[in-house]
Amino acid sequence: METREPEVIRDKEAMRRWSRGMRSHGKTIGLVPTMGFLHDGHLSLVRQSLTLSDVTVVSIYVNPGQFSPTEDLSTYPSDFSGDIAKLAAVSSSGSDVIVVFNPRNLYDYDGGRNKKTNGGGGGKVVSCVEEGGLGHETWVRVERLEKGLCGKSRPVFFRGVATIVTKLFNIVEPDVAMFGKKDYQQWRLIKRMVRDLDFGIEIVGSDIAREKDGLAMSSRNVHLSAEERKRALSISRSLAMAKASAEQGQTSCKELKNMIISELVGAAGRIDYVEIVDQETLQGVEDIKSGVVVCVAAWFGTVRLIDNIEINVTV
Repeated sequence: METREPEVIRDKEAMRRWSRGMRSHGKTIGLVPTMGFLHDGHLSLVRQSLTLSDVTVVSIYVNPGQFSPTEDLSTYPSDFSGDIAKLAAVSSSGSDVIVVFNPRNLYDYDGGRNKKTNGGGGGKVVSCVEEGGLGHETWVRVERLEKGLCGKSRPVFFRGVATIVTKLFNIVEPDVAMFGKKDYQQWRLIKRMVRDLDFGIEIVGSDIAREKDGLAMSSRNVHLSAEERKRALSISRSLAMAKASAEQGQTSCKELKNMIISELVGAAGRIDYVEIVDQETLQGVEDIKSGVVVCVAAWFGTVRLIDNIEINVTV
């Protein structure tokens, strides 16, 4: 069957009108928020959304609000035409409706006079947390869940995530939204935000999509050299080892973390964190007594990678 490119909507008011038009015809709406440079992990979320809703909106927007001024978001990979082609292949069925929401700048309130853009349509990306960042000053924070794990080394990251997701929810007005569990803290944070702020949206967490060799799929993987990519496999390998050990009776988190650290250091990884936390609260635990998630962030070369694995054992 011939593929058909999805409709691309760039104006937020047009996006809202489209969604409300769909709802007026009894259609349910799914949302898959992305920053573009789509891989099979993103596409699996799109496919899952298509099974849970009548129509699916895929947002492609490099969110400047989650980058601090010291982080160079201009290096975030982008391939908008490639993204459109991949989504066209997914929506080859005549019954599948996918629309792409690719706004220019969701923090721009000057009526388009400022030419700063997001990464989807080309042009320089400017963080709105920089001085002179177009006057945006309202933020959504999930106070407790944002503090640990990635929040330690990226202190503005999760306020940017929560804020942009809130903006997308208010613009697209979805019934269901899809998030990958690779960003486990993000998924839990969004679920808590939706609960606390009474959004009428179902948040679905999808299992981590992996390459054949076990590496968690990420848009940043493209920046790994062949040698760095090989060494980065120590992340998924060590997580699998820790889970197997826990299932065999090892409940000491200190021992499990030391096992992972040894693997990563042996592969010349530079560790940001290795933590074992409660799946709901994301609070650290010393011994496994119920469901936990083992979370890792490590640098290989100039690329920071994250991964995790859930362990569902009880004692």
